[in-house]
Amino acid sequence: MPELPEVEVSRMGISPHVVGQTVTKIIVRNPKLRWPIPEEIQQIEGQVIRTVTRRAKYLLLHTDVGYAIVHLGMSGSLRILPASIPPEKHDHVDLVLSSGEVLRYNDPRRFGAWLWELPDLNHKVLSQLGPEPLSDDFNAEYLQGRAKGKRTAIKQFIMDNKVVVGVGNIYANESLFSAGIHPKRAAGEISAEKIALFVDEIKLVLAFAIEQGGTTLKDFKNTDGKPGYFAQELQVYGKGGKPCPRCDNPLSEMKIGQRASVFCSECQK
Repeated sequence: MPELPEVEVSRMGISPHVVGQTVTKIIVRNPKLRWPIPEEIQQIEGQVIRTVTRRAKYLLLHTDVGYAIVHLGMSGSLRILPASIPPEKHDHVDLVLSSGEVLRYNDPRRFGAWLWELPDLNHKVLSQLGPEPLSDDFNAEYLQGRAKGKRTAIKQFIMDNKVVVGVGNIYANESLFSAGIHPKRAAGEISAEKIALFVDEIKLVLAFAIEQGGTTLKDFKNTDGKPGYFAQELQVYGKGGKPCPRCDNPLSEMKIGQRASVFCSECQK
């Protein structure tokens, strides 16, 4: 599943090709995604895409009459292709652009979404989201206040989109390791010093992942159509049983909230 860095890299990849372009046609081949694609999305035809922003793992394509909300779900991807390239089996949505290119959405599992909202209104899928992790609103004071008195394991707590968006399983594992915090530690029991370090490590881990993904931006304009998710340099995620990169102790693995959690029992007391 694409997490925040992959979605941000998707935004970076498509923006130069779609911003300032007029949508000459929207083609919906299969409206049955996670939620049915609303008829109102046809309003994007004839509109100029003014900007592309990201909120959590949603991409927002802004026009003067409203904005399309795109979620990649479990298996979705976006590509920029010549409009003459015929669609493949799982190519569900096309935005045909005045440049002669097309923004094409592919999603084999169809857990993604294309939604529509009017300008200056906050769609319900965006209304309950916490702050962006790379913004100034996400800081040690904020997280300390949200964690106060909470008995929830810190890993589950930090993956709650109402607390902060975009810290998915990979980046929760990595940030907890970097900060030396055990993933099952109660959120409300972590010291102010450790919370401050944790916030810093979340920002560093996500920023580094986005930087790594920047090397794949050319793939968004690739006619073979399979940009995929970029390879990342990870310290612990997916490495249960292997030596800890700090102390060589074998990394432990357990399920927390039904998600795989990898940690070092020596470095993360």
